[in-house]
Amino acid sequence: MKNMLVAAALLVAFTTTLDTNAQEINFPERYETWKAAEKGQFKFDQAELDKAVDFANANEYSGSRDLRIAILKGFEKEPFHDVLGPTKKRGGPAGMIMKDGFVLASWGDTKRVDMTFSVTKSFLSTVAGLAEDQGLINDTKDKVIDYIWDGTFDGEHNSKITWEHLLQQNSDWSGELWGGKDWADRPPSEGGLDDWKFRTLNEPGTVMEYNDVRVNVLAYSLTHVWRKPVPMVLKEEVMDKIGATTSWRWFGYDNAWTVVDGIKMKSVTGGGHSGAGLFISTEDMARFGTLFLNNGKWEDEQIISEDWIKKATTPSIPNVNYGYMWWLNQQGGRHWDGVPEHVFYAAGFGGNFIIVDQTSGLVIVTRWLEPSKIGEFVKQVYEAF
Repeated sequence: MKNMLVAAALLVAFTTTLDTNAQEINFPERYETWKAAEKGQFKFDQAELDKAVDFANANEYSGSRDLRIAILKGFEKEPFHDVLGPTKKRGGPAGMIMKDGFVLASWGDTKRVDMTFSVTKSFLSTVAGLAEDQGLINDTKDKVIDYIWDGTFDGEHNSKITWEHLLQQNSDWSGELWGGKDWADRPPSEGGLDDWKFRTLNEPGTVMEYNDVRVNVLAYSLTHVWRKPVPMVLKEEVMDKIGATTSWRWFGYDNAWTVVDGIKMKSVTGGGHSGAGLFISTEDMARFGTLFLNNGKWEDEQIISEDWIKKATTPSIPNVNYGYMWWLNQQGGRHWDGVPEHVFYAAGFGGNFIIVDQTSGLVIVTRWLEPSKIGEFVKQVYEAF
């Protein structure tokens, strides 16, 4: 008990130290290099921060740098699994540690464009938030069938599903999309596949199941709500406005085509475990994180509403560590010891993370860090303060 009280006091001390150094956030122009913090601008232990960077470099993701091989190996237990969209050989460890938009440390090739896997989900969530902000979706608690009536949400079970259920990954949507069967995506390691395939479906909103087929159903639904490709929405409504480079790309599966208003367009994926998803640089990921650091505002423009960010980072009922496709460092199965509970983050296969601490002004981006080491790495960063 004494140790727990000491740890809590230290966390308060870390956060307080960071808060007292709060200042106006730096927002770089497009292609402008992120500014490094000047000596003495912020109070932190450089040796401890260097130790954290060394840790990240020393703990590279153990999977193949040929991500096609890494994907096939990582999901080999899934029946019918295959690579259905583009992949790209990755670079080495890379990352940035930033406070108030100023770089405290960076490593690796931060301009290199790489796959970012399920970090894509937090971008997809943002496209849903923009739809609600602009009135295309009235409320995330609305049933999706009231917007998408083409059969995707027909049936006694699927007709109950709301936008919130899809965003929190607790819909238990049942069906097939682009050849992907919901029951074949990340099936349980125990029990027969027939038992899983014909199981009783969970009531929407009661059980979280990480499932890319259902995430892709969300992307498909948003394509029809926006009536244009989701990457175009992200580009026009977010990435151009925050000065992201023109190098990022968002792919769908090779066969994932739909028609809206007579125009054939690609429906993208919310991850990359069968290929596709968002391909992006560390520096552009840092811009996205900084947007959320500042509650959706970039300089003087409110790009995504504060109300949406609050909803997106509110714990869901079945999983306290998950909101609207953002992970939350609450006390639960995904809690990082020694890191404040108000921290939220995007996470992807292979050790890709965007970590945001609105209270302390910190944004941390990591690429290709062994996933089991992320908690220790972030703890080391906080120990530098």
